[in-house]
Amino acid sequence: MLYGGSKEASASVSKDAEVMLKLGSTPDKREQYRLMRDAMEKRFIRVTRGSIVGGVRLGMFTAAFYGLQNLLAEKRGVHDIYNVVAAGSATAATFGLIMPGSLHWRLRNVMLGSVLGAGVCFPLGWLHLKLVEKANEGNTISAGNPVEAKSGVGGAIERLEEQLSK
Repeated sequence: MLYGGSKEASASVSKDAEVMLKLGSTPDKREQYRLMRDAMEKRFIRVTRGSIVGGVRLGMFTAAFYGLQNLLAEKRGVHDIYNVVAAGSATAATFGLIMPGSLHWRLRNVMLGSVLGAGVCFPLGWLHLKLVEKANEGNTISAGNPVEAKSGVGGAIERLEEQLSK
C-alpha cells in the first residue's frame, strides 16, 4: 500500500505545478481557494486509489504464493525448500504473464519471473527451514531426559539463552 500511494504521490507533483500556474493567473481569492481545494481532493483520491490498488496487488501475490506453497506441501507430503522455490517461481511467472504488453514481452516476463522467483525464494526458503529447525530443536524428548521439553516461543527463547550462557 505504501508503494502504490507513494508512486501516485510522486506522480502528482507535475499536476501540482499546473495548479500553481492557475493560481498565479487568478486574482480572485475565492477562485484560488476553490482551485487549491479541488487539487487537494484530486490528489487525495489519487493517492488513496494508488494505495488500495498496491495493497490488493501485494495481497493477491502473497495469497497466490502461500496458497501454492501449501498446496505443494500437501500434495508432496513434505515441507521443504522446494515448495518455497516452486511456489515463488510459479507465482512470479504467473504475474509476469498478466503484465501488459505483447505476447513476446509477456513470455519474456514469464521466463524472467520464473528465474527471479526461484532465485529469490531459494535463500529465503533455506533460511526459513533453518529457523524452523532451530525453533523445533528442543521439542524432542530424549530417553535419558525425563523432563518434558518446552515448546513454542518460550522454549526457543530458553534454548537460545542456554546456548548464549555457555
